[in-house]
Amino acid sequence: FTVESIVLVVLACIAPQGAMSFSAISPGTAATSFGTSPSAESKSRTQRIMEKTSTTGQTGGAGGSSTYDAFLRAEANWERLKLSKEQNRNDFVFLDDNQVDAFVTSDGAQGNPAAWAKLREQQGKALDYDIAICGGTLGIFFATALAIKNPKLRIVVLEAGKLRGREQEWNISMDELEELLKLGVLTQEDIDAVITTEFPACRSGFKNREVTPLQGGYFTNGEIGYETTTANVLNLGVSPSMLLERVKQRFVAELNGAVKEMTRLQGVVSSDAMGAALDLGNGENGDHPNILTTSVVLDCMGNASPISRQQRAGMKPDGVCAVVGSCASGFDPETNLIGDIIYTNTEIQDKGNGSKLQYFWEAFPVNIGRNGKEPGSSPTKTTYMFTYMDANEMRPSLETLMEDYWDLLPAYQPSISDPEADLEVHRVLFAYFPTFRDSPLKPKWNRLLAVGDASGIQSPLSFGGFGALTRHLDRISTAVSEAVEKGLLSKEDLGDINAYTPSLSVAWMFQKAMSVRVGQNVDPKFVNRLLATNFEIMNEMGLRTMMPFLQDVIRVDGLAGSLARAFVADPTFLPQIVAHVGLPTLADWLGHVSMMTLYTGLHGAVSPVLTPFVDRMDDSPREQFKWRRRMEAWKFGSGSDYILPEEN
Repeated sequence: FTVESIVLVVLACIAPQGAMSFSAISPGTAATSFGTSPSAESKSRTQRIMEKTSTTGQTGGAGGSSTYDAFLRAEANWERLKLSKEQNRNDFVFLDDNQVDAFVTSDGAQGNPAAWAKLREQQGKALDYDIAICGGTLGIFFATALAIKNPKLRIVVLEAGKLRGREQEWNISMDELEELLKLGVLTQEDIDAVITTEFPACRSGFKNREVTPLQGGYFTNGEIGYETTTANVLNLGVSPSMLLERVKQRFVAELNGAVKEMTRLQGVVSSDAMGAALDLGNGENGDHPNILTTSVVLDCMGNASPISRQQRAGMKPDGVCAVVGSCASGFDPETNLIGDIIYTNTEIQDKGNGSKLQYFWEAFPVNIGRNGKEPGSSPTKTTYMFTYMDANEMRPSLETLMEDYWDLLPAYQPSISDPEADLEVHRVLFAYFPTFRDSPLKPKWNRLLAVGDASGIQSPLSFGGFGALTRHLDRISTAVSEAVEKGLLSKEDLGDINAYTPSLSVAWMFQKAMSVRVGQNVDPKFVNRLLATNFEIMNEMGLRTMMPFLQDVIRVDGLAGSLARAFVADPTFLPQIVAHVGLPTLADWLGHVSMMTLYTGLHGAVSPVLTPFVDRMDDSPREQFKWRRRMEAWKFGSGSDYILPEEN
């Protein structure tokens, strides 16, 4: 789990109550127990702290809202998700127990009649835009990259609120920012301006109890655990508000793009022959339909997108990462020198009702290393506690996780003893991130493609949406530009862009290993033993193994080497791993590993031979397009796009 992911996956707290695409639960079922107004004496610690924090700088998107009311909405939505029953639905979403027309439709008898009328009126003429991008936080990056690749494209970005980043930093690595520099989305001046924090390294540690510093390996220090630090990974804090503003200004002022803020999407109609039309409500005065037409729609609205919700209607997520945390001042500045990328200091926790959770920590310094602010000078840091699980109804509430966070924080950060008394809390953070194994999501309709978190392209381990953006931005923007130019906008053609990615599927096994099924009996030290052993091995193998993994890239070379060494280092642990994840899951995972191995070979041996021939296939644009996407799938699906660091 990485800090940048907070901005890229849409928080359930901003979804309207009842807007989950699962079997309908009466809104009062979950909301009643959370919607009351307790007296001052009965307020929870979470409520007391959140009511004292500033409400300025609230934005849309994940992590954008940190009020207690938003927390209650997230809690109610989490309860509904847990209680929902999986059903098969194809064409409808369910809101507050009422069946309503589909958000997206290609049926002329459904959708806004004004949208269909405008498409018919413009048939044979130029549509309003070539590309409409829904969701501005990530969308502005896609829009800018597309406009740079093809200046002739007419592109509009639609944002339901104001297009602005939250006040709290996103954490990222310099090589990820440099991807945006190579594309021209950012300049070096932009990068220098938006970086507000820099520190040398991040720690990874897995311990059954808190011992810092910790020497030796898991089996040499009495099974306490293992920790190591890695330089130059997620060691930069950037200002989202400054970053988005600079990219927006470049898109509008330099590239002649259009941004429509405070414009909420109400629905989409899609016609293979005529185009797509977006229902944007009834205009500023409410007196006329506001319809926008386009050749293709990019859904960049995160995993709470109404479009992806409709496509996944009736499906419960395969996994969930729940995260709680805060940005606060009051820590000892001398302990605020490096970050934690993934860290444990407890065994698996029994939360009752058969639900067991392994808690993980993450922490990042704020306001050091840049603008004359020396390391050791800032008492401010962001800390997160997160856990992997499913959406079983026996899982604990967000309130339970948040109270555990406050309880366990002093052991993790021993410079404080009472978070409520010792800290000045600037923001309280909370989210749950549902993910699905059938990712990235292929389009169900012509002229509509999910990108970013809406497609599920982010890692199921880190949920690092911004990191996934920088990795895939060049590939996706190139493919979309080519699709528009060649008129290849059917769902089959666009589906080639969101191709099967075995390296992403392989990552699911790791999330499975770090979670515990409801009712499952497991050694409380299982997760720490597994991770401590493997991280020690990866660290011994060097940066070319450790760095890709920490940046959400799974490669065959690092995976095979670490697995082989892990078996030698701890051979008696293998039966426990198999029992924990289950034989069907293991068999499925081995299939994806085999495909990743095949993709590695195809990228290395076949793509260099095919590329010159494919580049000369101009008389067969669809075949050329498909072969290019196929070779990209081999490259990215094997992790071969990652530029390995030089060993120091």
